[in-house]
Amino acid sequence: MNQTIIDLQNKGLIGSQAEIKQLTSGTTDGQVYVVKSEKSSSILKYDHSADIDVVEQFFKTYKDIELLPEVYYVDPEKRFFLYEYFEGTTHVNRGTKAVWMKLLVEGLFTQYKKYDSQAPWGRLGGTPRQNWIEFNRISLDYAYDNVGDLLPHKDYVRMKQIVERLAENGRQTDKYLLHGDTGVHNFVFHQDQLVGVIDPDPMVGPVIYDFTYAFCSSPDDLDMETLLGSFALLKNVEMDTARLVDEVVFQLYTRIGICKKVHPHDLAEYLKAWEYWKQKLKEYEDAF
Repeated sequence: MNQTIIDLQNKGLIGSQAEIKQLTSGTTDGQVYVVKSEKSSSILKYDHSADIDVVEQFFKTYKDIELLPEVYYVDPEKRFFLYEYFEGTTHVNRGTKAVWMKLLVEGLFTQYKKYDSQAPWGRLGGTPRQNWIEFNRISLDYAYDNVGDLLPHKDYVRMKQIVERLAENGRQTDKYLLHGDTGVHNFVFHQDQLVGVIDPDPMVGPVIYDFTYAFCSSPDDLDMETLLGSFALLKNVEMDTARLVDEVVFQLYTRIGICKKVHPHDLAEYLKAWEYWKQKLKEYEDAF
């Protein structure tokens, strides 16, 4: 890595008196460093070349979005890349969900661009999916394995019904290039304000996926008022409230599976939210 730093200094991309600190890399397989110098602060990330390639594609597509970091340099051999550092913390000191969801919707989700209609659905560089229905079915099976006996089996049966209902409603959905991992673990907050969105796992899918993923990514303010207030700002998605509730309940089920596996300290709050949203689901189902 020392030679990398020297090369970046010679290119004028970092200052001569750089202070380098390795960060915990979360779910990525790569190594992540914050590079602070008299010139500026940046992130140096080593990763698999295929992963760097798709992330570079995402950042290039959305280079004018302020919530996303500016890419300063990509190694020609795709071993590492250097990008903008956002001062702040993830997860915590984030303020109310209504506020940061508004910034996300207006500053990121409504800026998403349609993707090649002939491209497969799913993760860029991952296993291609023939349609979004297949992606949801696989997501449900994975979630069910994680949830285990935490929730009644009848809840899983209900989720299967929702997935098939969404399949019937969403056959003509446009494809968009999405961030793919829009959770609070990838949101940088500074003084209770959302200032950046990092670490994309780019994918081709409907905008509603990133929206509901973000909404369900923390157990606070998981209520109808916050949902509808945020969704009203999402100008590139049209759906009725009943379908929106289906989308949220399904995403919440998958989130509970992740929470049980990775963030068990949030589980009690998520389970309260689960009972709330099952009741909302029943209200909308009974209305038809």
